[in-house]
Amino acid sequence: MHLIAARFCQRFLYPHLFAWIFFCMFPSLLPAQDREVMSINSGWQFVKGGSELPAPSAAWQPVSLPHSWNTADVMDDEPGYYRGVGWYRRLLPAEATIPGRQLYLRLEGANQLCSVYVNGQLAATHTGGYTAFQAYLSPYLLTDTSRRWNELLIRVDNSHNLQVPPLTADFTFFGGLYRDAWLISLPDVHFNMAPTGNDAVYVYTPQVNTQQAQVQVKGQVINKENTAQRFELRAVVADSAGRIIVQSSKKITVKAGQLLDFSQDLPAVKQPVLWNPDRPYLYSITTQLTDITTGRLIDQVVNPLGFRWYRFDADSGFYLNGKPLKLIGASRHQDRPGVGNAVSNAQAWQDIEWLKNTGANFLRVAHYPQDPAILEACDRLGILTSVEIPVVNEITESDSFYNNCLSMQREMIHQNFNHPSVIMWCYMNEILLRPHFNGDKERQQEYFKNIARLAGRLDSLTRAEDKERYTFMACHGAFDRYNQAGLTRIPMVLGWNLYSGWYGGVLADFPSFLEKHHKELPQTPLVVSEYGADADPRIRSIEPVRFDKSVEYATRFHQYYWAEMKKRPWVAAAMVWNLADFNSETREETMPHINNKGLLTWHRKPKDTYYLYQAAWRKDPVLKITSSAWQNRAAYADSGNVNVTTQLLQAATNADSAELIVNGRSLGWHKPVEYIAGWNVPFVQGSNVVEVRAQQNGQWYRDACVINYEILSTGPGFVLPSSGINVLLGANRYFIDEESQLTWVPGRPYVQGGWGAIGGTAFKMAGSSRQSYGNDKAISGTDKDPVYQTQLVDIQGYRLDVPAGGYELTLHFAELQGAAAAPLAYNLSSGNTSGEKVQRVFNVTVNGQPLLQQFDIAAEYGVAAAASVSTIVYVKEGQGITVQFTPVKGTPVLNALQLRKKN
Repeated sequence: MHLIAARFCQRFLYPHLFAWIFFCMFPSLLPAQDREVMSINSGWQFVKGGSELPAPSAAWQPVSLPHSWNTADVMDDEPGYYRGVGWYRRLLPAEATIPGRQLYLRLEGANQLCSVYVNGQLAATHTGGYTAFQAYLSPYLLTDTSRRWNELLIRVDNSHNLQVPPLTADFTFFGGLYRDAWLISLPDVHFNMAPTGNDAVYVYTPQVNTQQAQVQVKGQVINKENTAQRFELRAVVADSAGRIIVQSSKKITVKAGQLLDFSQDLPAVKQPVLWNPDRPYLYSITTQLTDITTGRLIDQVVNPLGFRWYRFDADSGFYLNGKPLKLIGASRHQDRPGVGNAVSNAQAWQDIEWLKNTGANFLRVAHYPQDPAILEACDRLGILTSVEIPVVNEITESDSFYNNCLSMQREMIHQNFNHPSVIMWCYMNEILLRPHFNGDKERQQEYFKNIARLAGRLDSLTRAEDKERYTFMACHGAFDRYNQAGLTRIPMVLGWNLYSGWYGGVLADFPSFLEKHHKELPQTPLVVSEYGADADPRIRSIEPVRFDKSVEYATRFHQYYWAEMKKRPWVAAAMVWNLADFNSETREETMPHINNKGLLTWHRKPKDTYYLYQAAWRKDPVLKITSSAWQNRAAYADSGNVNVTTQLLQAATNADSAELIVNGRSLGWHKPVEYIAGWNVPFVQGSNVVEVRAQQNGQWYRDACVINYEILSTGPGFVLPSSGINVLLGANRYFIDEESQLTWVPGRPYVQGGWGAIGGTAFKMAGSSRQSYGNDKAISGTDKDPVYQTQLVDIQGYRLDVPAGGYELTLHFAELQGAAAAPLAYNLSSGNTSGEKVQRVFNVTVNGQPLLQQFDIAAEYGVAAAASVSTIVYVKEGQGITVQFTPVKGTPVLNALQLRKKN
C-alpha cells in the first residue's frame, strides 16, 4: 500500500504540486512580462557515483542546495576524500514551456566539471568549480502536454583533472552543487544571458571626482522572435533612498535573431557621495527595456553603483578618492564545519561582518571566486577586494589547460564587473611553489617560460576586459625565482605571501624581504598578500616557539609583522592569512585537516589574534582580555608558594595604558607594546576575578572574566587535585581538551616527595629545523592529537609520591618514529624528514607488577596511532607509584600520563 501511494505521489501529485508552486512563484508568466527569477534550491535528489546517466532504480537521496558530498570524509582518519561523480535530479512541470518565454538555469557553483541534461538531452557543460554558468533550457523542454513533468539531471565531477585548475592547493576541493540554483524566465527579447555566466549589462564610471561622476552602461540585447522589435532603452541612477538622480533613454531596433551591442552615456552625477570603507554609499543603476507602443516593461537589470577612484603608487602605497589608505584585512576560504563549501548566503555575509569588525577595509577573495553574497556584502559594508582564479602552485603545459585558465579569468571578470568593491583581478597564486622537472634544469626553464607566457596572456586578457582595475599576482617568498622567471614584471601589482619565522627563517627576514623588493622592483607596487602563523586554539604556551602551534606564538608573529608593514607606507596592503581556519584535507599537524592560521576558528570563534587586530585597526576604543575564553586552567605552583601560580595575562588595547585588577587588587597600569599589554599575575587556587580597564577621551572601558585555576604542586606534600593530573611528556606547551575542559600541562622531572619523569629526552624529528620538539604527524584513533605528538624517549621511569589509596593510572603511547608527515605546501625548511622506522620493544611495570610485556607500539597499534593503557593501583602508605620502563629493543617512550584518585 505504501509503495502504491508513493508511486501515485511521484506520478500525479508532485508534478501538479510543483506546477502550482511554480506559478505561485512566477505569477506574471500569464501574461508574460519582464524577467522572473526563482530559487530552486529545494526538491532535489542526489546519488553518488556512476559516470553514465543513472538508472531509474538508482538509490536517490533527497537533498537541498547548497550541497556537497564531502562534508564528512574530509575529516576522518583515512587519507583522501571522494573525488568523483555525483548526480542531481529535479522535476520541472511541463507547464514551464510558455510561449514567448525563454527559460534558463543558473548554477552559482558546481565543482568542478558539470553537465546539464534536460529530458535526457545534453543542454550545457561547464568547466571550473568556482564561477557561475547558465544553461538554456527552452529547446529541451517538453511541448507534449500529456506528460506532466520535465526531468532535470545534473552531473558534477570533482575528480582530479590535469586540464582544470587548481591542480594542487592547501585547501579541499569539495564536490557538489554547493551554491544556489536559479530558474530564470525571460521574454523573447531580453538582456542577453552571456556565455560568461552573467547578465550582459556592464556599468562603467570612466571619470569620478568630488564634483561629478560620469556613468556609462554597455551591454547586449538579444531578440529570439522572428520579427524585428523596437524598444526604449532606459538607464536610471537612483540614490540609496530610491530617488532618481539622473537618467537617459534612447530608442533601439533589434532585428530578428539579432544580438545587439549597446552603449549608453548618462548625464553626470553632480557632487556624488563617494564610496569608501567608512561610508560605503551605494547608488543603484537600473537598465530597462520597454515596449515603445505600450510602455510595458520588457526586461530590466539592477546593479549597485559606487563612485570612487583609486590608484597604487610604488613609493607611497594605495590611494582611495585621492587620500592615502593602507589596505588592511585578510583572505577567506568558504568552508565551514558540517557543510564543507556549501555555506548559506547568511553565513557568507556573516564572515564579512566578522572581517569588518576588526576594522579591516580589504578582503582578498582567495583562492577562487566565491559566492555572490560575498561581494554584495563587501559593497554594502565597505570592504575593498581582489578576486582571483585558482591557478595555484603549478600548471599543465597544454592548450586545454591554458584555455580553461583564460575562460575562468574572463568569467570571473564578467560576473563580478559591476561590484564597486573590486579593485584588483588576480590570476596566479604561488605558481612556482611546486616547480616541475627539478632533475632537469633545461626542461625546468622551459616550464617556467610557459608559466610566464600564460601569465602574460592572462594579464593581457584582464587589461583588455577591464581597463580600470589593476592586475595582480601573488607569489611565495622565493624572490629570485620569480624575478628570474620574468613573472615580477607582468602584473601591475605584485603580492608576496611571506612566512619568515614560521615555515622557515626568522622574523627579521620579513622586513629584509620587503626592502629587497622595494630596492630591486622600485616601480612595482607591493602588497603582502599572505602572512600568518598557525594558532591551534587548544594550545597555549608560557614560552612560545616557532611551530609550536600556540596562540601565544601566533600573537607575537602578528605583532611583529604588522609593526613592520605599518612603518612602510609603500607596503600598500597587509592581507592576513586567513580570516578563519579552513579545511585542508591533506594537512596533519595538531588539528588534522585544518589550517589553523585563521583569526577565527573554523566554528567562527575569535582567537587572541582577532582581538589584536581590533586593537590595531579599529578607530574606536578597544579593550579585551585576549585569553578570556580559556576559563578553566591548570598550572604549576610557584617555587616556595604552593597556593599561587604566576602567569602572564594579556589584553589587547589601543589605549595609552590599561590597569589590571585581580581579585580586587590592582596590578598596576601598563602601556601596551604593539597593542598588547601584559601583567605577571599571581593566580590563586579556584576562581580568580579578572578585570582590565582603561580610559579614553574621558570615558572608562572595561573587560572582565573569571579564570578558574587548578594549581599543581610537584614538590613534597603535594595534593592530587580532584580532577587528577594530565601530563604531556616531552612538551613545552599546554593542551586544552575542549570536550572535558581539562588542561594538559607540560611534564617536569621528578622531585622527591612530588611527581615527574625519571630520565628521558624530548622527542625531536631528526634533521628538522622547523620544530623544536614533537612530531607534526596526524595521530589516528583520536581527536586529541597533541596528547600523542610529543614524548620522552629513553625514559627510565615515572614516579608519583601519592598518599595511600586507590588510583586510576593511564599511560598514553604513540610511535612517532617512521611517522613523517605529508610534506607541507610550504616546505621551505628541512622539516618533514623521513623518520626511519626503529625497533622499539619494552616492558612496563607499576609498583613492580607487570603492566606491558614485550610492548611494541608500532606492531600492536601501527605508526602514529593512539594507544592508551589504564590500570587501577592501590597504594600503601609511603609506597607511592613507580612506573618503570625496561628496554628490550631500542628505547622506551611515554607520550602522556594521567592519574586520578579513586573514590
